[in-house]
Amino acid sequence: MKRLALLLTLLILTIPTAALAKGPFSYITIKGPGISGDLSVTDSAMLDFFTFADFSKGGIDAPANPGDGYEVIRSFVDGETNKVQNWDLVHYYPDTGYVYYDGLINGSSEYDKKWYVASPDVEAKFRSVMAERARLTWIPFAAFVVLLIVFGVAYYRKK
Repeated sequence: MKRLALLLTLLILTIPTAALAKGPFSYITIKGPGISGDLSVTDSAMLDFFTFADFSKGGIDAPANPGDGYEVIRSFVDGETNKVQNWDLVHYYPDTGYVYYDGLINGSSEYDKKWYVASPDVEAKFRSVMAERARLTWIPFAAFVVLLIVFGVAYYRKK
């Protein structure tokens, strides 16, 4: 009987470890205000399971008005099949500091369908990703404007 209890205890302790052994996510996909289409992020600072909230601290009551939110799909590439697997879905509300954990995409957990307080450092990471996206969006446009100015100046100097 003691052997069975020990075996069950070891099994229970190793299952969560095996589930988290995959390491961080391969990338996240963000949809929401100010983003046309999907924004794929591979920044390692955004790929940890607890980046958005420490779900183990427990849920909170639903906020009255969480504000504008962003849908975040967290995915990983299966090393054996080399296929993308979407793992879970999170809604992040940076203006108010809340996270709604929709849950696992092909399963369920005790954390699903609950509100959480966002991790204190996620806002800076999230805003950094969004600022980088804005810079990358404007760089081609800025280069185009500079080229127009250069050609315009060259054209009028020729006259």
